[in-house]
Parts: sequence; structure tokens; C-alpha cells
Amino acid sequence: MIELEGVPELIDPVMVAAFEGWNDAGDAASTAVAHLDREWKGEVFAALDAEDYYDFQVNRPTVFMENGVRKITWPTTRLSVVRVGGEKPRDLVLVRGIEPSMRWRSFCNEILGFAHELGVELVVVLGALLGDTPHTRPVPISGTTSDPDLARRMDLEETKYEGPTGIVGILQEACTHAGVPAVSLWAAVPHYVSQPPNPKATLALLNRLEDLIDVRIPLGELPEDARAWQVGVDQLAAEDSEVAEYVQTLEEARDTAELPEASGEAIAREFERYLRRRDGASGPPGGHATAEGSDGGPSYRRDGPGGRSRPSKPPRQEADQDGDESSEE
Repeated sequence: MIELEGVPELIDPVMVAAFEGWNDAGDAASTAVAHLDREWKGEVFAALDAEDYYDFQVNRPTVFMENGVRKITWPTTRLSVVRVGGEKPRDLVLVRGIEPSMRWRSFCNEILGFAHELGVELVVVLGALLGDTPHTRPVPISGTTSDPDLARRMDLEETKYEGPTGIVGILQEACTHAGVPAVSLWAAVPHYVSQPPNPKATLALLNRLEDLIDVRIPLGELPEDARAWQVGVDQLAAEDSEVAEYVQTLEEARDTAELPEASGEAIAREFERYLRRRDGASGPPGGHATAEGSDGGPSYRRDGPGGRSRPSKPPRQEADQDGDESSEE
């Protein structure tokens, strides 16, 4: 039994989780939760025992000095709570950590124990994967769930994925079996510029989360960081004609595929977000999961063990014969 002392009774709580590692290309998802924690000054109320879930030879502890005293930070998962003010205040329970090395079922059961004790009404898990998507276009965000009723009610896709999964997929399924409504939001990060940070993908995840749970998220300097990131990648890509040509190919494929999606509904959604922000401006403020579309959409691949300092060469044609994977949650 989990006993929470010092945590007030929460208002319409939503749990938002992200984990570094295979599910977090460009650190986009974990950075999004860190942004929420920082902007709303989250207070940590629990941390999972690192000994139970982490291999310290894979995720090593770090040593640091504080007032002349050596201390150790252990890799773990921490939970904090933030209150979102406004006309309809609500609380967010933020879960941020590293994908566990072992005992995933016990890990998810412990997270669900906190969700039950806190009265969480919805779990949203954020993830990011590598994709054949151009950095010059809006970041594709997919929202999926295993619950058909939730998919219809919240305008989400009902997941049909089969294949390798990470802790995001395991946690979502654990929620479903426990009767807790759960959604995963995935950002597609350009595979040719996979090194973190990726503020553009982080911003896209936060915008989609804002729409999903109907709260206004203060973005701080994130929009400017996203613009600076794109300008920087533009400059790097322009230095190599082969890469620039490859990006143009991705742009043409994306524009052709999404031409029918330039609908009045999409335009209205963006306009509504603009109005919400304008009206509320004076108020308080390892490898990665990858996928390959089976319907002619963009394909996604697994990145190498290290990030790149500049856009990579476009993949050779035979690279497209790699094993199929699809966007997983």
C-alpha cells in the first residue's frame, strides 16, 4: 500500500510521463515533462528505489560536489505534482525518469499504485521516435490508445502496432488492463539530425498535450529555441548538397501525402490555439524507438548508439530493406 503524506487532495488530476532512452529520440519527450516541471515549479513527492529497476552499469550514478561534500545522484524515476491555475484549475502528476533496465511489470504496477492513490483520471505518456520527416515541416504528432471508446471520444488512433516495444508501450497496456484511461503521444524526429536537444519536437508535443487535456501551457523561450534549432539545421544541411537534396525529397513526399490534410478543421484548431494564448497572455503563466509505415507513409529507423554533430548523409536505397517496425506506444 502506497501512503502519500504531504500531498494535498488533487483537482481532476492527469498523470503525464516520459522516460529517457529508447522511447525518447532527441530527448524530446523527457524535455517536455521537464519543461512542465520547471514552468509550474513542481514539487517532488516520491522517487522509485533505483536498486529495484536499474542496472548501474547501463545507467551509471553520477558524483557531484555540494558545499565541498561529495554526493551521488542515482538514476531513478521521480514523481512531482503541479497545479495549473485559471478558471478551471487542475493538477498534473509528472513522472520523469529513465527507462528501467529490469522488472518492468513491477515498475508499472508501482506507477499505477501512485495513480490510484492520487485519483488520476487519465495517464498521458509522451514519446519520440526517429522518422523520415523533414526538419522544415511541422513535427508529426500521433496520439494513440488501446481503448476504442477513448479513441472515439478524444479523436485518437486505436493502436494496431505489433513488434518490439519500450516502457511507454508497456505502461500504456498496464493502464488499460488496470482500467485507467491511457494515451500516448509520439513525436517524429528527423533521423538525419537525431542528437538532442530537439526543441521543435518538444514544442509540438506540448502543443498536442495542451489540446488533449485542455490546459494552457506556458512555453517560455521554447518557441524561440525551436526557431533557432531549425535555422541551425538549415545551415548545416545547406553545407552538403546531397543532404539538401535529400531534405527536399522528404519535403515533397510530406507535402504530397498531407495535401488532403490541409483541411478547415486543422486550420480551425491552430486558430483556436492562437486565440487561447492571446486571451491568456496576461494570466499566470541508447537507440530510440523507430517505425516504418505500412500505408505508404514515412518510414522510421533506429539510430546508432551516439548522436551526430551534423546531418548525416541520406540513407542508401538498400537501407530501405531493413526490418519493418511501426510507430509503437
